[in-house]
Amino acid sequence: MPSRIVIAIDGPAASGKSSTAALVAQALGYRHADSGVLYRAETARRLGISDIRSPQVTAEVSRIAQLPEVRAQVDAELHRIAQLEDVVVDGRDMGAVVFPHAQLKIFLVADPEVRARRRLLQRLQKRGSTATPTPSEILAEAELLIARDARDVAHTIQAPDAVLLDTTNLTQEEQVQQIVAMARAVAQ
Repeated sequence: MPSRIVIAIDGPAASGKSSTAALVAQALGYRHADSGVLYRAETARRLGISDIRSPQVTAEVSRIAQLPEVRAQVDAELHRIAQLEDVVVDGRDMGAVVFPHAQLKIFLVADPEVRARRRLLQRLQKRGSTATPTPSEILAEAELLIARDARDVAHTIQAPDAVLLDTTNLTQEEQVQQIVAMARAVAQ
């Protein structure tokens, strides 16, 4: 079987990993393997909840994801997928730990306030709202993200050979374009 291409996109919570990875995978014709969804699914299963985006799952997913048996289970599933097709994987340590030989590793960062605003806008859009978050809502969400970053620090690891991409001043389209260009250069 020919070697499959693995593109690893890592970063802290709300850095745009999953949405960017999904768009990059779509642009390249690769499969998107979202580790966060796998961790959420296992957390929901353990809590007996069917909605993986529920507040209860969100509150517990960081803790459950740190359990060695859960990490091993998720990593094994990601490796299984990557053996079958070219993939874009996203998470916190995909390039450093799970796929250290990935052909391309990206580490996304953005200012906490920007990440908070993006997350709040995404939530509002999912509800069909055209409202914009208030400064106090953005500050409160930024504080939550900073606290989550602190909890997840042991598992948010930038691979030494990862490309650091600060998306603070980039649109999602711009960051996708940059990663797709890098991926195409690697695949040649």
